[in-house]
Amino acid sequence: MQNVETLGALERRIDISVPAADISKEVAARLNRLARTVRMPGFRPGKVPMKMVASSYGAQVQAEVLNDKVGQAFSSAIKDSNLRVAGTPQLTPKEGGGEQLAFSATFEIYPEIKIGDLSSVEVQRAVCPVGDAEIDKTIDIMRRQRASFETVDRAALDGDRLTIDFKGTVDGTVFEGGSGTDVVFTLGQGRMLPDFESALRGALSGTTKTFPVVFPPDYRATDLAGKTAQFEVTVKKIEQPLLPPVDEAFARSLGIADGDVAKMRAEVTTNLDREVSTRLAARTKDGVMAALLGAAQFEVPKSLVQEDQQRLAEMARADLVSRGVNAKEAPLPPEAFAPQAERRVRLGLLVGEVVRKENLQARQDQIRKAIEQIAESYERPAEVIQWYLGNRERLAEVETMTLENNVVEWVLQRAKVSEVTVPFDELMGHGA
Repeated sequence: MQNVETLGALERRIDISVPAADISKEVAARLNRLARTVRMPGFRPGKVPMKMVASSYGAQVQAEVLNDKVGQAFSSAIKDSNLRVAGTPQLTPKEGGGEQLAFSATFEIYPEIKIGDLSSVEVQRAVCPVGDAEIDKTIDIMRRQRASFETVDRAALDGDRLTIDFKGTVDGTVFEGGSGTDVVFTLGQGRMLPDFESALRGALSGTTKTFPVVFPPDYRATDLAGKTAQFEVTVKKIEQPLLPPVDEAFARSLGIADGDVAKMRAEVTTNLDREVSTRLAARTKDGVMAALLGAAQFEVPKSLVQEDQQRLAEMARADLVSRGVNAKEAPLPPEAFAPQAERRVRLGLLVGEVVRKENLQARQDQIRKAIEQIAESYERPAEVIQWYLGNRERLAEVETMTLENNVVEWVLQRAKVSEVTVPFDELMGHGA
């Protein structure tokens, strides 16, 4: 075993070398194989002169072979060291030459993780009773989603649908996105800024109002953040919602073929119980993971954090593109995701260690049950189950979720657990 030099808590360095003759031999072999199939104008396949093949592909093949050979040498060098390498080693060529190509490999190792005593760690288990009031509220939300509207001649109230023209200025200048014609929005839903909605409560159709609006300090358009704009708004129409009655027609609109209202209510109850359970589990899981993080202190490999920063930046960029935003106009430096990436990596290492030490791997029956629970919310559960079982990526996601649930249960069995009641409206993310 070669000597491994310690550079820091997790950083290590080792010298490796590969015979130059081995590199040359493998490069020649790969170029010969390539020459049998490569195509170039004026030559039949397999008849391209080796000099031309080497000229076109030699540098690429050389790099591939060197990468492979150095990787093999690195793996061999640390094979007996009992070190778990984290991330990709950084290679630096060393002077020497001759028959050996020498490199210095700097790398990080996974930390040793020790989980403290959890018996004194406080964890909250989220609960939220669901009764008739919560079911009625959910049905009312469904009614509002299917509401029709009628024009009214009165002052605007929360819940009304307004059609407006508006123009906003800052220091007398119209700003981008600050004007609109025939814009429709529902008052009280929070789509507009609080000052904007507040000024239009009580407004009458056919009137024009001028009022100030203060943009919040963290407003997404940074050139407007914290500034005060003057808005001129003309209210062109006010419509009040007409909620459908809870009858057979309403039940059919929710997928109850025979229009049975009692059956509809039972289905709403089942779906609501499932959704509440899912959200409560997520709340409890967040608390458990935070407690677990507090019970173990250890260094995190910087290379893994940097890799996750890059991954998060790419995901955010892809999300912007999917929303029609030009990613080039919205730079997303990986460094902006450093705190999030560091926490994700730390938590991933910690969960992995708990799973390994306590043998909490996801069992096949657990995975199957989780898939069946997901499928229950779909119209054809059997098809959904088969789709998950036949999709390796989705199956891996369910396995990870199940594994994490095992860790949550393991912590709850050892920590000091208390129940905290989460208000229904807060849990479901809608107003009172």
